[in-house]
Amino acid sequence: MSGFRSLSSGLRALQPAAFGADPSGERMARIRRSPHFKDGVFQNPGGTARTRPSGSMTEFAKVFFDKEERPRRAPKGNIPVHATTLADIARPPATGLRLTWMGHSSVLAEIDGHRVLFDPVWGERCSPFSFVGPKRLHPVPLPLAALGPVDVVVISHDHYDHLDMPSIKTLAGTDTLFAVPLGVGEHLELWGVSADRIRELDWHEETRIGGLTLTATPARHFCGRGMRNTQHTLWASWAVAGDQHRVYHSGDTGYFEGFKDIGAAHGPFDATMIQIGAYSDFWPDIHMTPEEGMRAHLDLQGGAPHGVMMPIHWATFNLATHPWAEPGEGTVAAAHATGSRIALPRPGEPFEPTAETVPGDPWWRAVAQEPAGGWPTAQAVAGAAIKTAADSAAKEQADARGAEGSGDPETVPAG
Repeated sequence: MSGFRSLSSGLRALQPAAFGADPSGERMARIRRSPHFKDGVFQNPGGTARTRPSGSMTEFAKVFFDKEERPRRAPKGNIPVHATTLADIARPPATGLRLTWMGHSSVLAEIDGHRVLFDPVWGERCSPFSFVGPKRLHPVPLPLAALGPVDVVVISHDHYDHLDMPSIKTLAGTDTLFAVPLGVGEHLELWGVSADRIRELDWHEETRIGGLTLTATPARHFCGRGMRNTQHTLWASWAVAGDQHRVYHSGDTGYFEGFKDIGAAHGPFDATMIQIGAYSDFWPDIHMTPEEGMRAHLDLQGGAPHGVMMPIHWATFNLATHPWAEPGEGTVAAAHATGSRIALPRPGEPFEPTAETVPGDPWWRAVAQEPAGGWPTAQAVAGAAIKTAADSAAKEQADARGAEGSGDPETVPAG
């Protein structure tokens, strides 16, 4: 047996530091006490979620390597990045609330005099290796060190496109605090963050940092960084409340009914940052389409249009088979259908959600491969979106009627 232990220790020694570390000791004991941890793994709200591509790998490969569609998954030109400077974000926001989308799910939120950095990924690849893995499609708007002081870094979960070791190591040398889901603190400590700077939360737990209240809220996703997925670190969305403003960051999640409960407990929000990219029919339970993202936004706002929805988790990395511009177009269509207010900033473009105007130009069209029928006009977008909403409502009603007749539980339609 000693030979097997030596081999196991040797294999662990070969693992890159970017794999992080599995929870242990009192941290693991706390995980086992969580009401959301059962049968050795964290459980998703709404039942089991498929975390691997469904269907055959042959079908997935056909879609992934399709010669006609593959070029649409990346921009044909340079993505326009706003030339953010420290001066842009050094001036206090006139309204007390300002968001700066840095690309993908990374957002600097300035809330009532405090600064929160969500899911900072400044690395060139979302991968444990520097030579392989999804590569950044646009440069970072400004160096991480140029952001200035940050009060708290919030991490949604430990996947590479949300928890980036080089970025964390840079931030470990500052005075910032970290708010993370259960188990994620083990990674941070390995990378140089002291335990006294980590606030590790289960769903529905909150922490007070300065004048902000940060609450870890449920999400429908999964976790894992190494060669195996142990499901021993939690994933979360986050509600952040200041003295005057409230914001919500979805992290990664599939649609589930719990958004309504989050909104009732912590909303309404002045701004929501909602994942609407990297979705696929191969993994429908763990990422949202733009239509589902807008539905989540409305749920969070009590069912009526309120605040601003900013789409995140798109444009920066190629992580799915849909066209690169589709999440942006879908968000525009969903906003037209529901009468919701959206913000469409270029990466690095600061804006104030409660101001009279927010960025709304479909900037991606200038650098995306144009669809065969051309870009939709505003009227066409609105008409298509209304049809999508009507189809969705009809499907929901049909599902409900079917459920009544069969005795099966009601299903939640996609979109």
